[in-house]
Amino acid sequence: MKSVNRTRGALALFAFAALFGSAAQAAPTFQMPFPCGQVWSGQTRTNHSPANAVDFNRANDEGDTVVAAAAGTVSVVRNLGDTSYGKYVVIDHGGGWTSLYAHLNSYSVSVGQSVAMGKSIGTVGTTGGSTGPHLHFEERLSGTAQKIKFNGSQILYWGSDDYTSRNSCGSSGGATGTVNTNGTPLNVRSGPGTSYSIVGSLSDGATVTIQCQTTGTSVSGTYGTSNIWNRIGSGRFIPDAYTYTGSDGRVAPDC
Repeated sequence: MKSVNRTRGALALFAFAALFGSAAQAAPTFQMPFPCGQVWSGQTRTNHSPANAVDFNRANDEGDTVVAAAAGTVSVVRNLGDTSYGKYVVIDHGGGWTSLYAHLNSYSVSVGQSVAMGKSIGTVGTTGGSTGPHLHFEERLSGTAQKIKFNGSQILYWGSDDYTSRNSCGSSGGATGTVNTNGTPLNVRSGPGTSYSIVGSLSDGATVTIQCQTTGTSVSGTYGTSNIWNRIGSGRFIPDAYTYTGSDGRVAPDC
């Protein structure tokens, strides 16, 4: 989680990244793989394969929409028939991070396609080695399933709990952020970089709605060094390095 007291940790992470490149990239801010506001029961168990995966169920869920848990590029669309994952999709989020969606009834994306967080990628099914309709979901780092987090919070291990999706909630599919400059006004630019013209300023502590995020000039700020820029209006961008969002990764769709 981002916090004002996290500066030293951010600087240490930056130093590590300078030595090891993309391997140090923070995890994406994964959201639940379902549309905003939907409630699903998620189950984890030690005998699951892999153990850190989660199975999602709700009543009459076969054919329900599955969406991208974070922005990325589709790397796998495959049908294993009556075995294993059955019909499944993998999305590459960069830095070694991927997400996997299995036992789908159908898929609606293709390999190489760029998808925004919240983009429909398929429907819940019971294909492969499944005994009933559900979504098998994984968050992977370098091919190994990790314990799952949504919006920066880890789900329950081990057992079942109900979760409410915050994926792309809001009319713009964006998120809320707070400017943190330790007192100095923050310039608002006409584009995602310091070479763009200044079109306004925001005071320290100002609340902003992040409509979408894109990459541009790398900026060192309160939360380390980042090339992510947040669009807060038409022709209005601020650096993510000075924006508190409650997460180290992306929190809004790609611009």
